[in-house]
Amino acid sequence: MAEQKKKSAYAQSGVDIDVKMNAVGSIKQMVAATKTANVIGGIGAFGGLHKVPTGKDMILVASEDGVGTKLKVAAMMNKHDTVGQDIVNHCVNDILVQGAKPLFFMDYVGTSKVDPLQFKQIVSGLCKACKENHMALLGGETAEMPGLYPAGEYDLVGTIVGCVSKKQLITGKSIRAGDVIIGFPSGGLQTNGFSLARRVIFDQCQLSCRDKIPGTNQTFGDALLAVHKSFLKPVAKLLERKIKITGMAHITGGGFPDNIPRVLPKAVNAEIDRASWEVPTIFKFIERQGKVDHDEMYRVFNMGIGFVVIIPKAELTKATNILKAQHQQYNIIGVIRKGKGIVTYKN
Repeated sequence: MAEQKKKSAYAQSGVDIDVKMNAVGSIKQMVAATKTANVIGGIGAFGGLHKVPTGKDMILVASEDGVGTKLKVAAMMNKHDTVGQDIVNHCVNDILVQGAKPLFFMDYVGTSKVDPLQFKQIVSGLCKACKENHMALLGGETAEMPGLYPAGEYDLVGTIVGCVSKKQLITGKSIRAGDVIIGFPSGGLQTNGFSLARRVIFDQCQLSCRDKIPGTNQTFGDALLAVHKSFLKPVAKLLERKIKITGMAHITGGGFPDNIPRVLPKAVNAEIDRASWEVPTIFKFIERQGKVDHDEMYRVFNMGIGFVVIIPKAELTKATNILKAQHQQYNIIGVIRKGKGIVTYKN
């Protein structure tokens, strides 16, 4: 009988370095498939290497975020591939509002104990989204910390770096009264509002991920884990066709009233017509069953609009024709009025 390999003291305390390193080794091929022409070397070094964008007026744009308590739903569903897509696409959208295109992504996975299969699913989602957004998964960190995270759960955080030329940087400073606000539909909750959603659906209503949302054929689990969309493709096409975009906003935590003002000059308001799109059923369910104030819903959730683009009214016909050619769904959701830098509602 072969002698069993004795566990190291560290492994006995909850951290098995061999398991972690084998897990990292198993994802090298997936990560290598995201390599772009500007990546130097592969994973495994202490730092990832990437060529500096050419041009003296190029600006690097960076952002960082986490998936948040959506990960609790991933654990409930035992489905871990889509959250990798969520964090990449979320970060892409965050730098996209300034006109930046992504260069590379860095991930952080913190867990009590590395589950190789779970880890591989997470990274598969990261790689899928990186390839779809034409960027490299340059590197990351996987940390085992027993006692800090509940068994079977993990945290997923990401950092993105992109670039934009100084003359193409979009800041919102050129937004003027009369500009039109175009909204792109979200895929669902994206990555925000999950603490409230979980409390209403699972705690108050005592429903499960397998239950269907009333009036639909979609389960709560599938609705809650819907992938956070990237809006790089339609926005890049608008910029490529020289549409004058005066401002953009990613509708994340804080909803409309906290995100749109981040790009508004102090002399204007964004007037949102809440009757201009159909709010997805899951938001209506949360509002009704949780007895959540209507205006609070628009601050906690995206309510079905994941990203907004602000353009001069004169550009509207050309812009919408471009979006139609891209098969990008959109709604004209509002207009810029004279004001004091806040969001107001028409309905």
